[in-house]
Amino acid sequence: MRVFFRRRGRNQRSWSVGGSTCYRSASYRPLRPWQVRERRFRPSRFGQRGLDPDEVAQFLDRVAGDLAAVYDALARSRQESDRIRDALRRWQSEQFRARLAGQQRAERRGVR
Repeated sequence: MRVFFRRRGRNQRSWSVGGSTCYRSASYRPLRPWQVRERRFRPSRFGQRGLDPDEVAQFLDRVAGDLAAVYDALARSRQESDRIRDALRRWQSEQFRARLAGQQRAERRGVR
């Protein structure tokens, strides 16, 4: 039964998470931690106990989408950090080699 409600909520999403871009309307605001903590759901319909399954499924889909977007951004940030770190290491190695070559040339000439 839960799978039914989750599928229904996913199909109603107006935005997609994946790749490097999330397409959402300008009025969409990402969830904040306090919104998740303070979220209250309506009781379910007549004759049922618990919370409204549709509302819970929609909210969980939204939370999952926001988390996926955060993890995508984190992965991109880590890739960029790795790229910058590698470039810095290459630059430092080049600088060291150039300095060492300059010192060796100076020693050959007899200048220190």
